[in-house]
Order: sequence, then C-alpha cells, then structure tokens
Amino acid sequence: MDQCAAPATQTLRLFSNTLLGLSYTFRAPSSGAAGPVTVQFDGVHRSSTAGAPDTFTTHDVIDPVLPNAGPITLTHRVENIPSGEWDVTASIVAGPADLRRASSVTASGRTGYAPVVSAKAPGTRLGSWPGLVGLGAVVALGLQSALVLRSGLPMVAVLSTSLLACLVGLVGARVYYLVEHRDRPRTGPARWTGMCLQGFVLAAMATMIIGSVVGEVPVLAVLDLSAPALVIGAGIGRLGCWFGGCCAGRPTASRWGLWSSDRRLGMRRVPAQLIEASAAAGIGLAAATVAWSARPAPVGALFVATLAAYVLARQLVFPLRSLPRNTRYGRAAIIVASAVAVAVAGGLLVV
Repeated sequence: MDQCAAPATQTLRLFSNTLLGLSYTFRAPSSGAAGPVTVQFDGVHRSSTAGAPDTFTTHDVIDPVLPNAGPITLTHRVENIPSGEWDVTASIVAGPADLRRASSVTASGRTGYAPVVSAKAPGTRLGSWPGLVGLGAVVALGLQSALVLRSGLPMVAVLSTSLLACLVGLVGARVYYLVEHRDRPRTGPARWTGMCLQGFVLAAMATMIIGSVVGEVPVLAVLDLSAPALVIGAGIGRLGCWFGGCCAGRPTASRWGLWSSDRRLGMRRVPAQLIEASAAAGIGLAAATVAWSARPAPVGALFVATLAAYVLARQLVFPLRSLPRNTRYGRAAIIVASAVAVAVAGGLLVV
C-alpha cells in the first residue's frame, strides 16, 4: 500500500457574526421638495496604526426625505470589518443645501452580535415582537378555551390541537415569508427575521381541520369558536410589529403621523400596525360576542365572516404600509371576494 497517498481534502471556513450598528439623527428641512439625502459614514478602528489603519467609508441613501417631517434617524449597519471599538463620523454629503452645511458628528462604539445588532434601532424594543406574539397566542388560547367550554365541545382535544396548530403555524409563517420575498436581497435585519401572518393562518387552520377530523370533533364548530381567538391574537401580535419595527407604515409629514422605525429609518409614519390592531380587536370582539351569546348558525358562517372581515381590513391597510405589494390585481380581487364573503356569511348569521 502506498504510504505517501494524498490526504483527504480539507476545508476551512471562517464565520463572522459581528456587526457595527450606527444611528444618525437629523431634522428634515422645513420647506422645499421631497428628495433623496445621502449620509456618509467614515470609521477608524481604535487599534489602528498610522502605517496600517483599519478604516471604512460607506454611504446610505434616504429617499425621499419629506419636508417638515421632523426628526429622522437612519440606522446603518457595517459588515466585514474587524471586531472591536470604532470611531465613526457621519455627515450629509448629498441633499438640500441647508442639510449639507450642517456639522459632521462623531461617536464611538463596539461591534456586536449580528442578529442582535440587526434587530436594534432607536424606536424599537428588542424582544417585543416575540413577547407580544406569545402574549397574543396565550390570550387566543384562553378565549378559545372559554368558548369551547361554554359550547360543550371536548376541551382537551380542541386545546391540544390548537397548541399543535400554533407551532405548525409558526413554521408556515416563516416558509410563506421566504417564498413571498424570494427575489429580495437578504441583507440587514431581513436576514434574521421575517414571518407572514397569511402563512400562519393557512398552516394553523389546516392543522386545526386535520386535528379535529382525527379527534372526531365537529370541524366547523371548532372553526367558529377559533375565529374570534385567532383575530384577537393577531391584533395583539400587531402591537409587537409596532414596537419591533416590522410592517411599518409609509413616511408622512402629517401631524397625525406617529414617529416609529422599521429598524432602518425612524421617522414620522402612518401607524399602519396600530390601525390593523384596532381593526382586529373590533372584529374579534364582535365575533366573540356572537359566539358567546348563542351557538352560531349555520355552523361555519361565523368563521367565514370573521376571517373574511379581517382579510378585508388587512387589504385596506396594506396601501398604508411602506413595503410595496407584489401583485397588480391580487389586492382588488381579494377585496371583492372578502367583501362578498362577509356579506353572505354575515347575512346567514343574522337571518
């Protein structure tokens, strides 16, 4: 045997899980036209030497900056740099003349763990999204359990199926997000986060149906009692979107706009998440009142009416978001279909 045979192929991979997060705040011009503003960040590592400095220069564009929009905070993240302490100078290099004349500002800071730095920004609360989504799930399961107990359906079978549906729904929410945003670059906070409510609902409801069939529980009756809980839980979760910086509203200079962040840009925005949360609360409470006061008839109509009303509300809120939609006619078709479903199912409940 040849003792000098070549060794097996060896590989080496290096992983960098650190980012440097930068937040620069300025005030929008009080007059003029909306337009882009370019911010330049120049960084120098604290351990740099004159002969071999570790530096970076990067730019970020805010487009558009609305006049009279108040304070704006740009959160920029720098990758592929040495870990440690950095001195960074920020300055506006393109935009309205009065902004370009403003003095540069300098600050110091350390690199941090990438998923955490990606989620942090002025105006957001780290952990608020999973916390409030979890609270929404607890409230939803509690409300569903109360309605199921009042109806006489088997509590253990329905609750165990609902718990499984929540777990499967989380997987469905993530998969739906990845499929829907497959053509968008996975950079910044989007690399570590992203779920879609549509995927959660589809996966959770499919699990509820299958679980009810296997457990020999009336499927439509279970769906009727689950619909109010689902919508109210989703509304609480939308508060997590507000504090966590996702599903943000469009920038606005209107006085009724509220300052919030999408984890990149903090500015006065249309409070789209709060509007949707309010709509979900109203729809869910109305549906819960119907389910609590009497056994809904025909069976299944309450589920259809509740879910269709929430879908309709979401479609009306979508144009208020900063994220553009992917389809041209899909929204109009869903609005018509959901409005018809609300009218028909609601009419059957009233008759």
